[in-house]
Amino acid sequence: MELLLIRHARPFRTTATEGPADPSLDPVGARQAARLSDWLAREEIDAVYTSPLARARETAAPLAVRLGVDPVIDEGVAEWDRDAPAYIPMEELRATGHPWWRAMAAGDWELLGVDPEAFGQRVVTAIDAIAARHPSQRVAVVCHGGVINVYVAEVLGLGRRTFFQPAYTSISRVLVSRTGVRSLETLNERAHLRDLA
Repeated sequence: MELLLIRHARPFRTTATEGPADPSLDPVGARQAARLSDWLAREEIDAVYTSPLARARETAAPLAVRLGVDPVIDEGVAEWDRDAPAYIPMEELRATGHPWWRAMAAGDWELLGVDPEAFGQRVVTAIDAIAARHPSQRVAVVCHGGVINVYVAEVLGLGRRTFFQPAYTSISRVLVSRTGVRSLETLNERAHLRDLA
């Protein structure tokens, strides 16, 4: 079977919320989600799964409508920061040298208040379960950069959990055999975004 691991489109920057920040897509993100839907419409996709967070659900929605399927919400593919009171785009964290970015780059998950083992186990278990439910099918999983990093790192047998920055609505493809053997087919595809400002 083939897993399409898709990072959500660009959301609004959100700070100082009273509860967990769960931003919607900004106008650029809405265009990215539409582009993704157009791009993948020519592929035979049997199911669409999504993180429960708004940015992932809104990214998955146009594709699910186009394919005529109901997206399945899977708590296991929620991002590590789902309960954070702010959402600052990874690109901004990196550009400003934000302490969150430095902690992620150093692999210091504890500084972020994240149990890396529990997060990694949750993600890998959830995505492996999705693959097991869909033998010989192609399934889109709209999730987050951290989730994609963790799963691809597991597939590649890397020692670290984060090693690349997935672009918004990028697609990383993982092939999973009936016996559970996983291999990376592509990483961070984004041809559908070439002429999008």
